[in-house]
Amino acid sequence: MKKYDVVVIGGGHNGLVAACYLQRAGLQVAVVEKNDWVGGAATSRKLADEVFYSNCSYVCSLFRPEIMRDLELPRFGLQIVAYEGGAVLTRDGGYLSSYRDHHRHRREFARYSARDAEAYDRYARDVTRQCRFIQPLLMRTAPDPFSFRPRDIGELLFLARKVGDMSAAEFARTTRFWTMSIADFLDEYFETEVIRAYLAISGIIGTALGPMSPGTAYVLLHHYMGEVDGSVGAWGYARGGMGAITQALSASFQAAGGDIRTGAEVDKVIIRNGEAEGVALANGDEVRGRLVLSNADVKRTFLKLVDEKELPERFVHRVKHFKMRGSSGKVNIALDGLPDFPALPPGCHAIKGDLHFTDTVERIERAYDDWKDGRWSADPFLDAMIPTTLDPTMAPPGKHFMSCFVQYCPPKVEGRDWTNADRDAFAETVISQIADYSPGFRDRILHMEVRTPRELEAEVGLTEGNIFQGELTFDQLLFNRPVPGYAQYRSPVKGLYLCGSSTHPGGGVMGAPGYNAAAEVLRDLKLPRTHMSPAHDIL
Repeated sequence: MKKYDVVVIGGGHNGLVAACYLQRAGLQVAVVEKNDWVGGAATSRKLADEVFYSNCSYVCSLFRPEIMRDLELPRFGLQIVAYEGGAVLTRDGGYLSSYRDHHRHRREFARYSARDAEAYDRYARDVTRQCRFIQPLLMRTAPDPFSFRPRDIGELLFLARKVGDMSAAEFARTTRFWTMSIADFLDEYFETEVIRAYLAISGIIGTALGPMSPGTAYVLLHHYMGEVDGSVGAWGYARGGMGAITQALSASFQAAGGDIRTGAEVDKVIIRNGEAEGVALANGDEVRGRLVLSNADVKRTFLKLVDEKELPERFVHRVKHFKMRGSSGKVNIALDGLPDFPALPPGCHAIKGDLHFTDTVERIERAYDDWKDGRWSADPFLDAMIPTTLDPTMAPPGKHFMSCFVQYCPPKVEGRDWTNADRDAFAETVISQIADYSPGFRDRILHMEVRTPRELEAEVGLTEGNIFQGELTFDQLLFNRPVPGYAQYRSPVKGLYLCGSSTHPGGGVMGAPGYNAAAEVLRDLKLPRTHMSPAHDIL
């Protein structure tokens, strides 16, 4: 039986990023994936009438350019196509457009309020300052504040210098920003309800909090600090669907000599004398390795794949109380033509970007109220996109793929498991909202894939369907993610590491957790990291 240097559990994007870097460092790496395809939440699958679906994640911006270059992903077919912007459609038949270009965006705000157009400059400046503070931390291992190791002291000094560069007023603004609600933050800038609603959306996506909940202002940064081809803050579609990212990673990994085993569900991490020695698969096979990296979330890894007796009691307690609360669903739709939205002017760019139908912050908060009561939102927030308007490779001529991200959707329905009838009723809620703004929409539907937290957990392995593998609240960031004392990708089991989004810096198709975990493994093995480009500041 072949023994590897490293076994990676899960073929999602972070697992593949870590595997690529470790393989290129001269180690022999195997990736074991339970599905018959790699990708995790970044997949593209052809399910109906030759239409490709981006089944879970659906847009790209955060994926780090350093990783793209290091792993030569464009050479392996990855191409990101930026879109210009989108629109919020309002209940009175109007719309608010969004633009990638700051000045066009500002002029659009001026249609509603000259005051808000002026405030947008201040808002963009202040959010950029927050991005500049957090962005350099993404591809650095979070320091342990209670350690006296030179590296931790050095990282703490790095943080101290960044804070020291702030004035007293800037420091006050930063601490407020990290702890306040997105609704309160926006109220300090804007008077127009639809503008506040449009901007509040970035504070609640993937988060089991409402726009009026403290801590949601920080989530905004995860949707602002990316780039596409050097355009900061831009979002785009991966040509061929989001699976193109993981397909390129898989090709890069295999070109370097790595092995991938699909249809290989992990049952347990093999541990002997407190050290990980590989994984036991559900079919009875074993894959042996000197080290194991888990791309599964922290709860799945330590509460299902590791025997509790191998872990400190306090650690297990912390893992059990790590907040995972799923809040999102997804409806993927194959259409036999481009839907019509009468509120948009003919030829409007918005049809190629993100379309929203929630025009007040109160509507978002009421949608969250339904989630708190254990129901999917009766009036949900939808992030609807039609990637085929810019990417003709995803569907035959004349047909289209529509991706609908839905907030809010609970992991349990009033305390019980989801049923197929619940799933169908949830889908009907989504379709009804779109149809209110697009006459004839139902008649264009060829096929639908409906994904509640039940499907996300069963297929992708996301506990409770949480798309970030753990909420991005202040108590679960930096050296607290996922557990204080174990925020540097290592675990209480020697040779067992985490590399998924439960670790710093968190969720999104970013690749930074996988990059950082690989760097820590190579540091432990005293192997060079010269093939890993240091992070650069985009902003």
